[in-house]
Amino acid sequence: MDDGADEIGAGWPEIPYLDLGEAGAHALMDREPERALALLEAGRAAHGAGVVALLDGWSRRWLARAENPYGHEIDAVAARVEARGAHFLNMSYEWGCSTAVAADPGGPGSRMLRTLDWPLRGIGRHVVVARHKGPAGVYDNVTWPGFVGVMTAMAPGRFSAAINQAPMRRRGLPRTLDWAANRIGQWRSRAIPPAHLLRRVFETCASYAEAREALTTTPICLPAIFSLSGAEAGEGSVIERLEARAEIHEGPISVANHWITERFRGSDRGTDSHARRAHIAAFHEAAGAGPGFDWLTPPVLNPTTRIVAVMNAARGQLRLQGYEDGSPVTQVFERQGDARKSGPNPLTGQRVTL
Repeated sequence: MDDGADEIGAGWPEIPYLDLGEAGAHALMDREPERALALLEAGRAAHGAGVVALLDGWSRRWLARAENPYGHEIDAVAARVEARGAHFLNMSYEWGCSTAVAADPGGPGSRMLRTLDWPLRGIGRHVVVARHKGPAGVYDNVTWPGFVGVMTAMAPGRFSAAINQAPMRRRGLPRTLDWAANRIGQWRSRAIPPAHLLRRVFETCASYAEAREALTTTPICLPAIFSLSGAEAGEGSVIERLEARAEIHEGPISVANHWITERFRGSDRGTDSHARRAHIAAFHEAAGAGPGFDWLTPPVLNPTTRIVAVMNAARGQLRLQGYEDGSPVTQVFERQGDARKSGPNPLTGQRVTL
């Protein structure tokens, strides 16, 4: 490898790895307060301070009325930042994703490929990995200080899982009114939000089978798509969820932000959802697909892509990088078992294996 190649990405920051033990998500806020404040400011810039204040109050009241199990942690985060927005951003689900699960062609276990797309700038730059310990064991959460739920995580020896935003339920109204109607429906529910359910699954489920049962049967307050990848090669599925209904699709399987289940209806999310699903499926389900990020090309990679990850629970493997505007902005975080390191962009050929 030449010296020029070694310099590519050398100035990018490392993704922090923070072992929080049994402490809650508010402890992460205490460790990285500047990142939390930056994300709150990004939310206000994207949505407007007045809108954030209005929806922040709505979110706070809903969490209290629903007796949300993690509401006290969100309250603690809000108290620490002393600015409105913490409750709203913890209830925000305006993202797109591309996810695939299949047997790992490079070795034991099942592998998950994952991107998260979100219009909020700074999400890729400020991503962290937080290790938490729950009754069922430890798990590595790809997250942001101030965010209490789980959207992407890996529990060594147990499973990896992620949430894709479900299609938007349409009622024949203009899009903004349909969005408001959907949120009114959520207001009437007292069920757990999808990101909080996924956190509870990582905290309490000891196996892929237990996690799949919980993600399939637990009522949720709005639709979601869960991807689940176990420690065995045959353990992989996508669980499409309405509030009280579920459809399970066995792996190898890929999903974006449209329903696979034809009976479910809704408007696709994100950029060209069908093309993203076809693209990531072509790579992940192909024999011999590599261990790096060679699959991260358009349309899976797009201007709103914020994180890209590869996870294998059998190996305790997590490979992660932050993106902004279609380009990497962090070093590559790599962890396998108890080994951890950072390196430049795998697309340049550096450090793609442990």
